[in-house]
Amino acid sequence: MHADLPEPDADARAHSERLLALIRAEIGAVGGTLDFARYMELALYAPGLGYYSAGATKFGADGDFITAPELGFVFARCLARALAPVLRETRGDILELGPGSGALAAELLLELERLDALPGRYRLLERSADLLERQRALVLQRCPHLEKLTEWLDAPPAQPWRGALVANEVIDALPVRRFALRADGLHARAVGVDAGGRLVDREIPADAGLTRAVTAALGARIGALPRPYRSEVCPLLGPWFAEVTRSLEQGSAWFIDYGYAGDDYYAAQRSNGTLRCHYRHRAHDDPLLWPGLQDITAWVDFDALTAAAGAGRFEPEENMTQAAFLVGHGLDSVFGEAYALASDEAAKYGLAQEVKRLTLPGEMGERFRVLRFRRAG
Repeated sequence: MHADLPEPDADARAHSERLLALIRAEIGAVGGTLDFARYMELALYAPGLGYYSAGATKFGADGDFITAPELGFVFARCLARALAPVLRETRGDILELGPGSGALAAELLLELERLDALPGRYRLLERSADLLERQRALVLQRCPHLEKLTEWLDAPPAQPWRGALVANEVIDALPVRRFALRADGLHARAVGVDAGGRLVDREIPADAGLTRAVTAALGARIGALPRPYRSEVCPLLGPWFAEVTRSLEQGSAWFIDYGYAGDDYYAAQRSNGTLRCHYRHRAHDDPLLWPGLQDITAWVDFDALTAAAGAGRFEPEENMTQAAFLVGHGLDSVFGEAYALASDEAAKYGLAQEVKRLTLPGEMGERFRVLRFRRAG
């Protein structure tokens, strides 16, 4: 089943076994089945053991996946052009959620400096001590003169602030609840342990919370979907959005991620959901494999994101493909200037490949969307 995945080394397996022991213990403590959302939370964020909490490289060529900022500087320079008017208007800050390797922060600071639109502070919300140190090191390496503007937080700002919130590939890592529609009704997909100690899928009757969430997400579509039908829903999205934006009193929030609008998200042909795992630049669909060593993500329901924004008194300003966003925010000039300054043909080729990855429909260009919301008065 996983023959195409490279085997973890002994240290990685030992790390995963420690997290497995924690998960097995919690499964036993709750009676034998653990809701998938809780499993996903532990697999990704358990202190010192979860995928994003431990020390292995996640981003870039040496990790498990590549995000737009890891490809080069084009994405960040275009995003900086989108952020600059808000920063000039508010004379405020940037708050970046889930800053990853720090590549986006470093390049945004450099480009905003060139645009004479630096924020008062560049705040990075990061709960992983390991990632925080990697981010700090990268900022010091790439733009040491701007390090004084940076501030790391482990929770959203408590005091009112103004400026721009940026979340690139963050929502896809929020824990989701998995469900199955069958002829006999709605079931929750959970995680159990078999006689050999292996993690296995379980289905149990849906609780009231999951029933409400699925009914709200699917609406009238629920009766037309085939049986069995499996997918996921993210009840945390609304509370999470409210938490991270609560103190933003003036400005805009940008969310860049892969996903679908509701009719496409819960389409009949998408009967196994959108959950995907990433390990050493290979995608697969077994979230129970090697917990702590692989990323687990679900595509974003953009209708649900828009609804969460409305509930938080945010008005939609932009909703477009990543390709359209980049073209609309200076891609031609960013590419032209960089191409003219490229040192050799290899650098020019690399730049062209970067733009292709960012914009082509089969790459990131249409799978990713950029949604921008402005705080309503």
